[in-house]
Amino acid sequence: MRITERQTLPLLYIRETWRTLSRHLAVGRLYAWRFSGGAPSRLIVAPTDLRVVDPFVAEEILDGRFPLAGRVLECGDQSPFALELPSHLFAMRLHSFAWLRHLRADKSAAACANARAIVDDWIGLHGRRIHGVAWETDVVAQRIIAWLSHSPVVLQEADGGFYRRFLKNLAFQVRYLNRIADHSDDGMVRLRIRIALAMASVSMFSSARGIRRASRHLDAEIDRQILPDGGHISRNPQSALELLFDLLPLRQTYINLGHDVPARLIPAIDRMYPALRFFRHQDGALALFNGATSTLANDLMSVLRYDETAGQPFKALPHTHFHRLSAGGTVLIVDTGPPPPGDLSKTAHAGTLSFEMSSGKHRFIINSGSPRFAGEKLRQMARATAAHSTVTVGDMSSSRIARSRYLGPRIIGGVGKVDVKRGTGTDGSDHLSAIHDGYLDPFGLLHEREIRINATGTKIVGRDRFLQASGEPLSKALKEPAVARFHVHPAIVLIPLDEHSVRLVAPDGETWVFSAPAGQPAIAEDVFFAAVSGVQPSEQIELAFSSPEIWWFLSRQA
Repeated sequence: MRITERQTLPLLYIRETWRTLSRHLAVGRLYAWRFSGGAPSRLIVAPTDLRVVDPFVAEEILDGRFPLAGRVLECGDQSPFALELPSHLFAMRLHSFAWLRHLRADKSAAACANARAIVDDWIGLHGRRIHGVAWETDVVAQRIIAWLSHSPVVLQEADGGFYRRFLKNLAFQVRYLNRIADHSDDGMVRLRIRIALAMASVSMFSSARGIRRASRHLDAEIDRQILPDGGHISRNPQSALELLFDLLPLRQTYINLGHDVPARLIPAIDRMYPALRFFRHQDGALALFNGATSTLANDLMSVLRYDETAGQPFKALPHTHFHRLSAGGTVLIVDTGPPPPGDLSKTAHAGTLSFEMSSGKHRFIINSGSPRFAGEKLRQMARATAAHSTVTVGDMSSSRIARSRYLGPRIIGGVGKVDVKRGTGTDGSDHLSAIHDGYLDPFGLLHEREIRINATGTKIVGRDRFLQASGEPLSKALKEPAVARFHVHPAIVLIPLDEHSVRLVAPDGETWVFSAPAGQPAIAEDVFFAAVSGVQPSEQIELAFSSPEIWWFLSRQA
């Protein structure tokens, strides 16, 4: 552990203890009576859910099976909430009720009655028992949005007794979420809470003051979390997509009901779309940085169809710290920033200076991404520098992740500063150079990566080198071995050509050659964490070196 990290840890423990104490003092004991109160007589509107509907899931639920989070729970005639659940992630998905959207595919009386019975079971078992996964803040926020959005399904032909129970418990959850909003985890969770509360304020009967207050709080959180370039403070490319799923219906609900739209809402949406396009590869998928996983094409298109900003993707997101180099149908996306601070780093990856490359209809070089449904062990493995297309020294990650149950898996040291230069050559090539300090301690090294793409997009030149702490070139061999890794998409076939080069072949025949004249690239086994179907085996190119620098090339073959 670095000396600076040892000094930081006590401060982090003190800060976390104070924050935990403040949360308990502010929220108090979570007795149900604290959130009791009246309920609206009816709902005003059901916001639209833009997420894709799967008729197969609707059929499975009607038959007593819940296919969620990569697992299937067989319920038969029992309530799913009375059974032992397969995993924590499964429990989160089940208690969030986001699966209600699939029931739109079957609005028959039987399907709606089944949905109503499941919701009624939840109210009876968990509705006032503030405990466990059902009352995790993010789960509550998602459940409020789901109940509001899919209330037409749940309430279709409902009797008066259920209608009142449903509205009363919904109001109870809103009061609870209002109470704990400021003490929830930072990042996506806190912003989703504010979205849920704003959505509830206009979908349920609320006072004008209550609507303005929810709008004001949402504005403040948007201002803090959506950066000027449209990226999210988590630096996760997928965050924009997840947020737009909820922000777009919220905007439309305000407009349809004639309420003043929160001042920051529409400008934020307009900024987020160019950022979303920035992270799209040639095959239409989003780049895999900082916790992003594979995105279903239908999900992405359901959001992009509302994009009114148009235009080509930006060359850089200066506040989110990413660069994009593109020419002739080839795209490179490079992470040029340090991990986000504090709580936000709990899901961040140690992938500074990693890059992804796509060409034609395929991604060739990628990061391993984050697993969709796997357990915590694999999720933490995916955060290591070795799971990214960049360089490691001595098998150490460029940013260090705490192994503390109290602090959580936050980043406590490593990359603190990244210097970036971008330029264009006289031949029309695009050039990027960046240096980070993640290996300054204990190795006393700065890592510099240079990438250049020619004007036609047919050749990429890269150089990885190490500098002294002063910034001067290193004149002797590294004491610890360095490895440059190039993770290859599972759809790409690797074929060794000779000791210095490897051929990469896409399913449609497009071919690139990776070469390192002064090195010996090796094909090694790999794991693709972000596959839609779950973790799957893949391959990577490993380029080990002990010299101060190594050059590598990617060339498209005619």
